[in-house]
Amino acid sequence: MSDVSAELKVEKTPHRNAPKKVIFARTLMIAIGAILMSVGLELFLVPNQILDGGVVGVSIILSHLTGVRLGIFIFILNIPFFFLGYKQIGKTFALSTLFGITVLSICTSYLHNIDPITKDLLLSTVFGGIILGMGVGLVIRNGGSLDGSEILAILFNKALPFSVGEIIMIINLVIFSVAGFVFTWEQAMYSFLAYFIAFKTIDIVIQGLDESKSIYIISDQIEDIGDAIMDRLGRGVTYLHGEGAYTGDNKKVIFTVVTRIEEAKLKSIVEEIDDHAFLAIGNIAEVRGGRFKKKDIH
Repeated sequence: MSDVSAELKVEKTPHRNAPKKVIFARTLMIAIGAILMSVGLELFLVPNQILDGGVVGVSIILSHLTGVRLGIFIFILNIPFFFLGYKQIGKTFALSTLFGITVLSICTSYLHNIDPITKDLLLSTVFGGIILGMGVGLVIRNGGSLDGSEILAILFNKALPFSVGEIIMIINLVIFSVAGFVFTWEQAMYSFLAYFIAFKTIDIVIQGLDESKSIYIISDQIEDIGDAIMDRLGRGVTYLHGEGAYTGDNKKVIFTVVTRIEEAKLKSIVEEIDDHAFLAIGNIAEVRGGRFKKKDIH
């Protein structure tokens, strides 16, 4: 009997491209985000010599020193990060970033000769930071970026004992310090405030205002608590099986997701039934699928 060698053929699951409708929606959101950022820059921050962080901040300083339009520096300085993004994160991210930066560069050049909406430094800082943050948040939420400093921070993170967020903060502190010498220290402080406002606005745009909470509950009356959550809160629960590392006892664990306005009522339900129950609550930026939809309560 002759030996027959069998070849195992591993079939790769073909990569499915996103539907054209989804690609169009993302492209549109990136364009809107880039336009919003250009409005925040040219109609609020730049005319009042207030900076953003990262590559855009460096571009503002260079534009001020040379007289060359801001959009040109934004595009040129971000080109190396386009190639880095392609290698580090992928083709879709790189193309989305290139498109967003192109729109941003064109719009800042177009808006450059338009008078700013206000010359008041505080109003410019607050509203410029909010509008800029909304724009950046929209772009990030749809898979792109408008500033190469995040990509640079990811690369440095591999060689330095700092997180990506800490590296970005260090980069921006250096930029704002330089701004203090180029402009004034008052402008540098307003720039830091604008950056902080934009940073918080980005979080709101990406995560949304309707933040959800993940809940884990361990109790000896777990089924009573589960029934009460379903009946009185209208939320579904999932029973997980756990084992105590110290005692070795098998225990049921409730997992559920609620909105933050339902959090207080859930705590009240648990305390009524078992005031010694273990309760762990965490933030969730987004909930999709499953049966998160609220049921009618009795």
